[in-house]
Amino acid sequence: MNFILIAVIVLGAIGLLAALVLFAASKKFAVYEDPRIAQVSALLPGANCGGCGFAGCGGMADALVKGADAGSLDGLNCPVGGADVMGQVADLLGMAIANGEPRVAVVRCGGTCEFRQHIAEYSGLRTCAAMNACGAGETACGYGCLGCGDCVAACQFGAIRVNPETGVAEVDENLCVACGACVKACPRGIIELRKKGPKGRRVYVSCVNRDKGAVSMKACKVSCIGCGKCSRECPFGAITLSSNLSYIDPEKCRLCRKCEKVCPTHAIVAVNFPAPKPVEQEVEEKEATV
Repeated sequence: MNFILIAVIVLGAIGLLAALVLFAASKKFAVYEDPRIAQVSALLPGANCGGCGFAGCGGMADALVKGADAGSLDGLNCPVGGADVMGQVADLLGMAIANGEPRVAVVRCGGTCEFRQHIAEYSGLRTCAAMNACGAGETACGYGCLGCGDCVAACQFGAIRVNPETGVAEVDENLCVACGACVKACPRGIIELRKKGPKGRRVYVSCVNRDKGAVSMKACKVSCIGCGKCSRECPFGAITLSSNLSYIDPEKCRLCRKCEKVCPTHAIVAVNFPAPKPVEQEVEEKEATV
């Protein structure tokens, strides 16, 4: 009987000692989490798309709280939640936040089936990544849209699709939240996030082909040939020419569309502008003002 009692006392003492050690360790190594992180995380949409630059909404919430403690939320933005969500977060943290200009994904490829020659049949894994790893794909252009839909699979918002008639990905700007998932999914880097622009109007070069003019024209009839006419025409210095490819800086572009008019291959695209007036109407308006 004494042996049983001794065993119970010893085990009880060991258990008590272990409990004290665990309690002390929990206090010493405890990680404090600011309760505001959970509150901010609850306001975020929970899409975990990575469009904010963090792995998920939890990382974004942590960054927002740290930014508030540092006195600035500049550079932190949730593209899915938009201005409404960021306004709620700013109110919660007692901060003012600058309204970022809306952005939208743009597919910089105008090489539809009618402009790009079909030269091969691909019978492997039907993904853009796999096709790109095998070479130029089914057309002569090694830079354009492959049309397998890796971007479509990556988009959580149904904002992008591959047009079956043209074979090129298209973005629905009304559904796009500029999360950037499609940008990361495209193995050829033809999708770019650009400023949505006033009234949704924007001008950009719908091509990423860096081959010399004669070579790129053989691959696609609407490719940029690097002639430089657009950059010379632009009065705002918004267009640069590098490696046989023109690029329009959305921060400098004033949407005058002079570059579009001089582009010999129509590689420059203007979106959401009103249709041009008929020549007769322009003449009548000029005569009326004289």
